[in-house]
Amino acid sequence: MISSLFDRQDYPTLSANHYLNQASLGLIGRPAVHAMHKFIDDYARHGNCYMSDEDEAAYLNALRAVGAKLFACPLSQVAIVAGASDILAQLPSMIRPTVGSTIVAVASDFPAITRPWLRQQKLHNCKIHFVEDKQSMELTDALIEAIDEDTSVVAVSSVQFATGTTVDINRISKTVSEVDARLIVDVTQDLGARSIDVGDWNADAVVCSGYKWLGGHGGAALAVMSPRLLGNLPPMTGWMGAPEPFNFDSKSLLLANDARRYTQSTMSYVSIACLTTAIEQLLTCGIQNIENHADKLANLLTEEAAELGWLPYRSPAASGACSHIVSLFHPEKPVGETMKALAIRKIICSSRGGRIRVSIAPYNDENDIDMLIQALK
Repeated sequence: MISSLFDRQDYPTLSANHYLNQASLGLIGRPAVHAMHKFIDDYARHGNCYMSDEDEAAYLNALRAVGAKLFACPLSQVAIVAGASDILAQLPSMIRPTVGSTIVAVASDFPAITRPWLRQQKLHNCKIHFVEDKQSMELTDALIEAIDEDTSVVAVSSVQFATGTTVDINRISKTVSEVDARLIVDVTQDLGARSIDVGDWNADAVVCSGYKWLGGHGGAALAVMSPRLLGNLPPMTGWMGAPEPFNFDSKSLLLANDARRYTQSTMSYVSIACLTTAIEQLLTCGIQNIENHADKLANLLTEEAAELGWLPYRSPAASGACSHIVSLFHPEKPVGETMKALAIRKIICSSRGGRIRVSIAPYNDENDIDMLIQALK
């Protein structure tokens, strides 16, 4: 029996549902929820009675510290922002690709990665070369094949949200460096589910939403900004990006000398409390243990689903695949009808790209997979 890594009683949703949907709106565990309630009850509802200006200015420090551990990067490079899209939208203005150059991206990637560059294309500043995530080919190979001397930027998710296809960022980084291009990586469907080390990536920015696999709530996100960008003036400069925000110097554009300069303003502090606690729980459990857990459940799922004719877009054991997102399709059975049948049985998944996307989290156990298989029968 493959047991849950986390206490399932910390997730009341699991008492009535088999939740295999962390890649969408993920469940939030009781410790993180408790941290949100504690912040509201002990601080937020009392205004400045128990939270001084100094306390507020330092409030993000704990999240930056655990974020640096999770990313395995220097603390000075960790930025806290309100959402991954907030920083992704600014990157074209920071990087300023050569007019007429090519941006390499994945055609089926999450729109938050591609839309800022589509805007640049609309303004006739660059053109986008979209690479297809084909089942018959390694996506990493296809991306490398697309990179040439005209490439100025590669913007890609390390794990594709719809298929679970993984991109070997180390290989991509080497090719990007050879043509003197820039690299942007979104790890929203990766960080917290698998071990990553951004130190060797040489990426300009590595961005991650605070919910989904990190176990937080919306309203907070993390980014690792490269030394190349830390010297730049952010396109969107807010008051919290100053070295001492509560000095309220309205005539100065003095910015923090590290990634704090990318924090714009007061944000959802309750989400900060939630995310800090959720990441601490991930680190305590061990990311490698979480990855191994997903491996076991994904192998069980794909073996039993295959007997019913449901095949993975990429086998979890194959190169270019991950275990925490398994995309299943059937050559004859319509996905829409199957999704309705799963919902009736309280099995919560998502439909992405005409397939059933099953996402496996630390709170899942073998019984969740068994119930999914029984429903597919």
